[in-house]
Parts: sequence; C-alpha cells; structure tokens
Amino acid sequence: MRILIDAMGGDNAPKAPVLGALRAAAELGVEVALIGKREEIEPLLSGAAAEIIDAREVVTMEDDPSTATRRKKDSSMAVALRLLREGAGDAVVSAGSTGALLTGATLTVKRIPGIRRAALAPVLPNGGRGVMLIDCGANVECTPEYLLQFAFMGSFYAGKIMGCANPRVGLLSNGTEPTKGYPLGKHTYSLLDRAAAEGRINFIGNVEGTDVMAGGVDVVVTDGFTGNVFLKASEGMIKFALGQLKGVFYGSTKNKLAALALKRDFMGMKDGLDVNKIGGTALLGISKPVVKAHGSSNEEAIFSAIRQAVNFCRAGVIEEIEKNITYMRLSPEELAGMEETK
Repeated sequence: MRILIDAMGGDNAPKAPVLGALRAAAELGVEVALIGKREEIEPLLSGAAAEIIDAREVVTMEDDPSTATRRKKDSSMAVALRLLREGAGDAVVSAGSTGALLTGATLTVKRIPGIRRAALAPVLPNGGRGVMLIDCGANVECTPEYLLQFAFMGSFYAGKIMGCANPRVGLLSNGTEPTKGYPLGKHTYSLLDRAAAEGRINFIGNVEGTDVMAGGVDVVVTDGFTGNVFLKASEGMIKFALGQLKGVFYGSTKNKLAALALKRDFMGMKDGLDVNKIGGTALLGISKPVVKAHGSSNEEAIFSAIRQAVNFCRAGVIEEIEKNITYMRLSPEELAGMEETK
C-alpha cells in the first residue's frame, strides 16, 4: 500500500508530515511518498530511506480554495491528488487548506458516481470509539438528498472503520420529536425514517446537541453550517474543560499531591479526548480515499491520519457506497415534490 503525503501542507510542515510519515512507514509497514520541496524534506529524513516527489509550489491558506489546485498545478497538494487519480497511490493525506483539498479532490479525483456532494466527516472524541459528525463544513447549503447520502456514507464508515455494529444514525435537531426542526430537517427525517424501515440504516431519530457526546449515537447527520458550528464549539469546550482540570490539579500543594495519585487516570481521560490520536477527517463521497489532517497537526496527528487512511483503504467503504448508491438517490418526482413544499 502506498500513501501519498502532502509534505508542505499544514502549520508545521514539512517537519510534522515528514516525521509522521516516517513513523507510519516503520510501524504500519506501508510505503509513503513525500510530496513537496526536496531541499526542505531531505534534511528531515536523518538518513532514513523515503521516496520524495518534488513539487515546487505550495497551497497556502491565503489561496482561493476554489481555484488553488488548478492555478498551482505543481503544488504538493495538486500533485498528490493527481497521482492518486492516476493510480500511483492508494490514498492522500494532507494537513493543508480544507477548502482547497475538498475542491481539488472533487475536481481531480472525482466523486463516486451518483454522490451529489462529498462531505467532511470528522470523528469527535467522546472517551469511547468516538462519534462521527457529517457534514462539518463542506456543504453549507444542503438538500434532503445530500443529508440522506451523508447518513448512508457515515453509517458505512462507522461500521467498517470505527467498529460500530449496526451504527446508530441520528439527525441533529433542536428536539427529539419528529416534528422538530426546520424544513430541511423534517424532509430529511422522512427519508431516513423510510431507509430505516427498509433495513438500510439504523436511524434512531432526531438527536440534540447534548446527546452527541453522551455515547448514544454513532453518526450525527447535519448540514455543513450547523455541523461546523457544532464542531468548533465542541473542540473549544474540550480544550476549556481540560484546561480547567489542569488548573485545579496544580492550584495548590494539596491538589498537586492528589494529581500525582490521579495522574494515570487523568492522562487516560486526556488521551481519550485528544484529537491528535483520532486522526484526520475523511472526505466521504470521493472515489478514492482522501484524509484531511488538522491544520495544526503535529507528528502524532499525521501518523494517526495515515493510519486512518490505511484503514480507509482496507475497509472497502467506497465499494460499499458504490453498491448501495441506488438507495441513496431520489427520483425526479421526489425531488420535485420536496421543492414544492419548501
């Protein structure tokens, strides 16, 4: 298996991508190809053998995401995606611009035929296996059909990669009753309810924000705007809570002594909430595996993202989506009916 690494993407590039890739090659037994400026990558290898594919341009956060990979054809991100499309690798991992990676993957690698939109699907830490949030920012404006497809794709991923038997799929709303939510949510609810009745997915109904981290749902479906707000709020709350706990433990000599006794338990809890250990965000709906690592990823986060990409390749998620595409599409009559009732 060959994983293509955008070595110039992210706040800590190229050091974090290079070191994370070298660790993955050593511990996971996969081949990695580092794509970027050779003169910046080679000094970081410290004698380790690794393939470098020279790419002279870099996609930055200042670049227009909608045109970045087309304008910078020799960027590390664009070259990685092109090699993936051509079959020269099995997956791409990048910590670069989310918008540019999503647009580039859609235009270069292409979506799975029949999938309307690719979705960003991060797994949020909840102390257990995690909970997938789909979408978290790729599609601000959605249709019920988009959300139906997100639910199917998220369910397949959770079942094959997250280890969830019969993944529980919930629709993010402002109440658990079927009548709650705005028109998009109500239309989507009816589609998911029908898919559940047919035995396609395990739809458990509407879920509120407080339910997401409580362990009662495996896949949370929502539009990209709401999902992104929820994601950022959750990340902020986790950081705040961990910071508050640290402040309590080190606030006095007595508390420091207590902290020594609880150190192992506290570190275990911290690890369970550490985004660096979970990996990246899968771009579901793209015809080949693409994983977006967090922009501030360190070496461990890159390693985790590569491990996730390896699992993505082996699990057959894309093949499962392709097999079930018929159940994820609405007829022209259904689409017209939903337009009339907006």
